[in-house]
Amino acid sequence: MSDDDGKKTLGVRGGARSGSVKQSFSHGRTKNVVVETKRKRVVVPKPGVAAATGGGGGKGGSVGGSGGKRPAGISDAEMERRLKALQAAKAREVEETAQREADEKARAEERERMRAEKELKEREQREAEEAMRRKLEEEERKVREAEEAAKAAAVAASQPAPKAEDQSRAKPKKTKEAEEAPRRAPVADRDSRDDAGRGRGRVREDGNRRAGKLTLNQALSGGEGGRQKSMAAMKRKQERARQKAMGGAASREKVVRDVKLPEAITVAELANRMAERVADVVKSLMQSGIMATQNQTIDADTAELIIEEFGHRVTRVSDADVEDVIHEVADAPEDLKPRPPVITIMGHVDHGKTSLLDAIRNTKVTAGEAGGITQHIGAYQVETDSGAVLTFLDTPGHAAFTSMRSRGAQVTDIVVLVVAADDAVMPQTVEAINHAKAAKVPMIVAINKIDKHSANPTKVRTDLLQHEVVVEEMSGDVQDVEVSALTGKGLDNLLEAIALQAEILELKANPDRAAEGAVIEAQLDVGRGPVATVLVRTGTLRQGDIFVVGEQYGKVRALINDKGERIAEAGPSVPVEVLGLNGTPEAGDVLNVVATEAQAREIAEYRANLAKEKRAAAGAATTLDQLLQKAKDDKNVSELPIVVKADVQGSAEAIVQAMEKIGNEEVRVRVIHYGVGAITETDVGLAEASGCPVIGFNVRANATARNAANQKGVEIRYYSVIYDLVDDVKAAASGLLSNEIRENFIGYATIKEVFKVSNVGKVAGCLVTEGVARRSAGVRLLRDDVVVHEGTLKTLKRFKDEVAEVQSGQECGMAFENYDDIRPGDVIEIFEREEIERKLS
Repeated sequence: MSDDDGKKTLGVRGGARSGSVKQSFSHGRTKNVVVETKRKRVVVPKPGVAAATGGGGGKGGSVGGSGGKRPAGISDAEMERRLKALQAAKAREVEETAQREADEKARAEERERMRAEKELKEREQREAEEAMRRKLEEEERKVREAEEAAKAAAVAASQPAPKAEDQSRAKPKKTKEAEEAPRRAPVADRDSRDDAGRGRGRVREDGNRRAGKLTLNQALSGGEGGRQKSMAAMKRKQERARQKAMGGAASREKVVRDVKLPEAITVAELANRMAERVADVVKSLMQSGIMATQNQTIDADTAELIIEEFGHRVTRVSDADVEDVIHEVADAPEDLKPRPPVITIMGHVDHGKTSLLDAIRNTKVTAGEAGGITQHIGAYQVETDSGAVLTFLDTPGHAAFTSMRSRGAQVTDIVVLVVAADDAVMPQTVEAINHAKAAKVPMIVAINKIDKHSANPTKVRTDLLQHEVVVEEMSGDVQDVEVSALTGKGLDNLLEAIALQAEILELKANPDRAAEGAVIEAQLDVGRGPVATVLVRTGTLRQGDIFVVGEQYGKVRALINDKGERIAEAGPSVPVEVLGLNGTPEAGDVLNVVATEAQAREIAEYRANLAKEKRAAAGAATTLDQLLQKAKDDKNVSELPIVVKADVQGSAEAIVQAMEKIGNEEVRVRVIHYGVGAITETDVGLAEASGCPVIGFNVRANATARNAANQKGVEIRYYSVIYDLVDDVKAAASGLLSNEIRENFIGYATIKEVFKVSNVGKVAGCLVTEGVARRSAGVRLLRDDVVVHEGTLKTLKRFKDEVAEVQSGQECGMAFENYDDIRPGDVIEIFEREEIERKLS
């Protein structure tokens, strides 16, 4: 809608009055708007309708407008409905007003109750603070009095006694100060209380609230929002003041400590051992010209100077002192109890050691060994008919396991030397005798295979005499028993001889102490992890014990005896499999039980670092001459690298020793890595990088390793008998040997005349005096039986034709390749070279 001048207007259609309204906007802008005011519409009822409603509208008239008239067109029912709605609205309004008044009253009561509780708490807090303030003031007063008394006593002790008149003059002065002190305290309290009531923020507003001395009143009335000292801090301050007052100016007595100093130590550890602050130690180092942080390592000499500077005593220790926790304790005689003897069966290969043990145990151990050969040490316990318990160690008999037999002899009490009656003393029998003598253990000779027709026990006894083993039948002190593992003959006599020897030895051990044992064998078992076969020497090994063995440590998770049963503990001379190691130990390592896991870890880490340093020192040349010689030797020697994985540690060591014996001054076998357990992808990667095969002894490669080997072209060879392994490696190493060049002389020719031929040079007219002359053969020119030239023939002619060979007694023409100094009378030696393949012996 718009007016006559075109301006827009606001309004509605119909009769209206127009007006103007000024609108104001932001930034001072205004606008005039024309507004129309709507007229009130008056409805005039028709005469008939008015007459109809006028007489009966008393009730409606009371509801109508100010004139008492009912609005036109509204019925009685509508009017009554409107009246009820109006009454209900009034009633609802009354209820809401009453509810609001009740709520307001409840809120007022709650506010009053909370205000009363707050006032009560504030009053209680003020009373508690006042009581604490009075208590602390009293304690401070006592401390002050004690301090003044101590100072006075110190002054009196340090100065000569004053005259009487001086004392009379000094006394009123002190009394005046003492009287003024209590008078000043209330003033300070009043001032501090006024500050707390009027201007608590004054201390905080100056930006340096903690500057100056923090008094007791400031601490108690420092404001609700301000930081207050804790009660513990106030008590510490009070205690320091009391100690200072009681002890005067004397400092706390210094504790002198014995500091254990290793070869190298960190600054923080040095401060810890001296019980000094790290900052003080760093400061002392700086004063000495050494800039070091708390995590840096300093040498023992520097650390010793610092320790002496702080007034402590120095005790030099080495890294090896970590093993001091493992110490030999002499057992009291009353603590020793009898223990079973440990018997080691030794002898030559295939002389019936394992079969003899089978006959004793009534089992078939040999059936589980590849080719009937014992591959690693087995430990078994046997109970005889008389009830005696014997511990047997079965060691392999062939040459590859010499070191294993050596370990077996070191842990044994009695050696049973098995000699076949039909074979007598063999080389490995002699080795077993030497091991037994080196271990200084008694020996019992078991002459086996006595049931054979070719058995000759007398020859066995006689042969033993050559090695200083004199049996009883030869008037010696070594027991000998004729047995047959096949028929069981003489087994009772053998057990009786062992029992007799054990009785003579009087074997005893203390079972009530920390266990100590020797690792007979170790392997990495799938599913069980590293497993070590341990023969307990003394003490009792229990489940849950923490131990260290060689470079490894662990906690006994389970103990399994030779029958495969889990046991809770193992006493002296009991062989058990131990589970719970963190790595595979070396066979022959000593197991010791320690108190804590930290000690075990520290000892194992020290031993591992020591072994690493030894290996590095052994592999490094020390002088330039050695370096040059090593480089020269390596240049002339061909190497066959291999990676070895075996089922147990003893087998791996035996294979490595056998590999070291293969080779000569030209070829050698180098084991770049050996270990226990299945062949892994890491082994395959190492073999690929070194260009060598992987040898598996009684182990197999897992699926990942097999796939990697197929992809990378790495050869994996499996063996179960050590003889086959050694033979194959020896054959492979023989392939690295250069072939032998052998010369076969096939003829001689004498130069009769020398001709000069164009485009050819000098040609010798020769007569073949012996054998045959071939063009493909090598030739030497001899002058007065001295070799003046060695080479090949450029041409060999008979008459004018080029020929391949010339027989004895015929003439021919010869020309040398790149050589013309030939004379009549020279002799030509003709030979052929033949390459012969060499093999390692």
